[in-house]
Parts: sequence; structure tokens; C-alpha cells
Amino acid sequence: MNITQHPDLLDRLAASYALGTLRGGARRRFETLAREHATVRAAALVWQTRWSGLTELQAAVDPAPAVWTRIDNLVQADRSAAALRASRAAESAAAHGGWWRNLLVWRGAAAAGAIATLAAVVVGVQVNGGLRTTAGAQIAALQQQLQATPQIQYVAVLADDKADASMLVTFDPKNNQLVLQRVGGFQEGADKSLQLWALPPAGGPRSLGVLGQDKLLKLVAREGDVKEVPTLAISLEPLGGVPSATGPTGPVLFKGELIQRML
Repeated sequence: MNITQHPDLLDRLAASYALGTLRGGARRRFETLAREHATVRAAALVWQTRWSGLTELQAAVDPAPAVWTRIDNLVQADRSAAALRASRAAESAAAHGGWWRNLLVWRGAAAAGAIATLAAVVVGVQVNGGLRTTAGAQIAALQQQLQATPQIQYVAVLADDKADASMLVTFDPKNNQLVLQRVGGFQEGADKSLQLWALPPAGGPRSLGVLGQDKLLKLVAREGDVKEVPTLAISLEPLGGVPSATGPTGPVLFKGELIQRML
């Protein structure tokens, strides 16, 4: 059965997955579908946002040490698996040449790692009593922002090759605004700039703008610039960035799948 064609069933499964009551083989099958279908990933993200509000209604409780151990083990296992997949993909891409082909191969592993990390940090940690990392707190703030501003229709978590979240991206088509929030510890040098790229299904990368060094960054964009764009990436470029026509000239540091929310 294709659950993307059954909205009611997808909604129930996404709610159960975000809450943590979907377990065993059913949970693994849902995660497999989430890696393959943006609609499933978006449904899970929406329910994570809804459930996160419940934590505000109860007093904070310190979880048992064993809970943190299990969460750490899950996150580390996911990062190790994502790093191994990425390493193999990079070796294969390098053998055939070209940074663009390298990025295409990396998309699946990077997206899976980012989604799994987001689920582990936001859902697992929040349900068990609070957030203990700066990145986790900022992701939680993004969840609240999504809940408070329904006009935000696109969300992306850009991660490095270890699946560590480094940049949160939202797009508000009503106000033609891309908002980027740094959640990692990376800081480019004074002679360098970070540049945001849209990676469309066909054709070369398209620049969405050069980033300043502030924690919260805003870029002007139209919905046509991001609609049906599966992946965003950030490269390290010379100060001031490079022309869009040239494509990235420096290393691609962060990348992630752009998800359109189900409203």
C-alpha cells in the first residue's frame, strides 16, 4: 500500500511515529518510507511540531542516566552509518569525477542522517525531559516558530558530512523571505563567505545568496526559487561569494533536503 495516497492513514502513522508509540518493524518501515517520500517526512515533522507543545504543559523532569545513554547510542550509530555511506559515496563519485556528481550521490545519505538526527534530538530528548544541547534548543525554537507562523511552507536542516545540524532554513512565500539560523559552531574566516545554493533536479546549482556572519540571516527569494528544489547546500567561497553561473568553487560544507510542509 502506498500510504502517500491515504492521507488519514499517513496522518495517524506520523502522529504515532513522532510520539514514539510506533515501534519495531512498523517504525522501521515508516522510516524507510520517510527516506523515500518527502510527503512522509513532512507529515512526521508536522506532528513533531504539534507534540513538542505538550512539553510546555508539564514540569521539567530529569531523565534517568540510562535514557541519555540510549539516546547517545542511537545518535552515534546513526552518525556512524551516515558517515560510512557518505564515505563510500564520495569514493565512488571521486572515481567518476566532478563535485556535482559527488553531491548527487550524497543527497540520500545526508538527508537520511539529518532527518534521523532531528528526530533523535527533538523527539527523543524532549519527551524525556528537556534539551541539553544548543542545537537542540534552536531546533525546538524552530518548531515553535513553525507552529506560530503557518505561512512558513518550506523547511530544511542543513548538516555536515557527519550529519551534525549546522543551519536551519525556513522559507515564507508570503513575504518572499528565506531565514537561516546557525545552530553549529562553524564560523568562516574573515576572508571567506558562505553561499547558499539551490540544487534543482535538472541543471546546475543556482545561488540563493551570500550569507553574513550573523547567527540569524535573512535573504530575499521567490517561491519559484525553491519550489520543487529537492536539496539546498552551502559552500565556502571567497569573500563576497561567486557568481551563480559559475556554481560553487569551494568545498560544500552543509547540505540537506528541502521539505514542503503539509498545511
